Amino acid sequence: MEESKIEKKEPASAEHINIKVVSGDSNEVFFKIKQTTPLRKLMDAYCERQGKAADSVRFLYDGHRVQATDTPQSLDMADGDTIDVMVEQIGGSLQSTMQ
Repeated sequence: MEESKIEKKEPASAEHINIKVVSGDSNEVFFKIKQTTPLRKLMDAYCERQGKAADSVRFLYDGHRVQATDTPQSLDMADGDTIDVMVEQIGGSLQSTMQ
């Protein structure tokens, strides 16, 4: 007799989630990625679509900076979550007026 094996598979839609990336000027770009995909792919694709250098912007999720090696799964992201994009600022020192 053969034993029948029932494999439990998650629906394909559970493997992928939709993520909205919103810039400071309220420009929205939508991505559909796997839960286990490093967010570097999303970040690179966003920069390429928007014509921005990857080192000129930063990505934030729930107020924390997103690292290139993070995944939606590691950040406990859900379908429809939003990542904010901010322009990276460097410098900005104050000059002393005291003589």
